[in-house]
Amino acid sequence: MKRNKIVAGNWKMNLDFEEAQTLIEDLENLLDEKQPSCEVIICPPFPYLELATDEASEHELFEVGAQNVAAWESGAYTGEVSAKMLDSIGVSCCIIGHSERRKYFGEDNKTLAAKVNLALQYEIVPIFCVGEVLEEREANKHFDVIRKQVEEGLFHLDIADIENVIIAYEPVWAIGTGKTATPTQAQEVHAFIRKLVKEKYGDDIASQIHILYGGSCNAKNASELFAQPDVDGGLIGGASLKAEDFVSICEQASK
Repeated sequence: MKRNKIVAGNWKMNLDFEEAQTLIEDLENLLDEKQPSCEVIICPPFPYLELATDEASEHELFEVGAQNVAAWESGAYTGEVSAKMLDSIGVSCCIIGHSERRKYFGEDNKTLAAKVNLALQYEIVPIFCVGEVLEEREANKHFDVIRKQVEEGLFHLDIADIENVIIAYEPVWAIGTGKTATPTQAQEVHAFIRKLVKEKYGDDIASQIHILYGGSCNAKNASELFAQPDVDGGLIGGASLKAEDFVSICEQASK
């Protein structure tokens, strides 16, 4: 089964409103001109989501994802944003479990599983992130770490729900560092994740689930990474803030 490629841009905590508006306009112009065949997702900060979903519904050139979601449905959780709120403004997917959320905000697998459940309840596709830090890679523990993250974060789901999940492998040692996993390293881990899914849910689900690579993927190395059989696109950080670079990555994913 040939899977379509997905390119998702994680803007993280960057840009003011005017800059975000300009980036969206530039992306729309380039995407309309280049017409890449991959699925394109942008994940701006919360204040810009409605701007993005309004543009997405008008031009249909990309989908919009959030960078986080609350682990509770509603209530006295000051500063949190619920899945229901995201759904109400047209957000279609959400990054869950990014290494920065795990590291700086102490999000564990139990919390992330709750976020996955709420996202799916509101028909928001989770982009569920897994990956190891440098010490775990050097100690050859990366497969154990990833297995635990996948099993505890996702494997409580039934088949109907796991079908609607995207997994993103992000070697933490390669995020924002300029280092990138080699295509061979990326393929090895992506194949391992797909094997875990196969063991739990069977061949059909494993062959259709999308596994993205995140970790200093850019316009220069995307083509080689995306050529790997189990790499189904990218979760792009810094390069997603430059319209030309991001659309170039989308073009490479479309070949």
